[in-house]
Amino acid sequence: MLANYSIHATLPATDLERARRFYTEKLGLTAESEAPEGVFYRSGDTRFLVFPSGGTASGAHTQLSWTVDDIETEVAALKARGVIFEEYDMPSLKTFNGVALMGPVKIAWMKDSEGNLLSVAQFV
Repeated sequence: MLANYSIHATLPATDLERARRFYTEKLGLTAESEAPEGVFYRSGDTRFLVFPSGGTASGAHTQLSWTVDDIETEVAALKARGVIFEEYDMPSLKTFNGVALMGPVKIAWMKDSEGNLLSVAQFV
């Protein structure tokens, strides 16, 4: 059944042009295809769709995550492009320079221009 098929994430955008600029200028991605229904981006072997939506992203949970080899290098490079990382200071979650250590995973969260919560993660 579905186990044999590829999947892709979908992210809502209230302003598709603003979202396109974020993914291109801030994250350095190139649109794979564009249509009125949205913009597909490819990252590694996967792809995701940013689509126009009248709804608002909740940003309450991670909606898309990239697995990286060196999180500190990636976070620094993204910050240099103007990406702002979320900072948390709670008993169960603390970030230092945008990066949290959660067991065997280092993770950093950012919001896109539409409020979608994205992350980069490194398994250590």
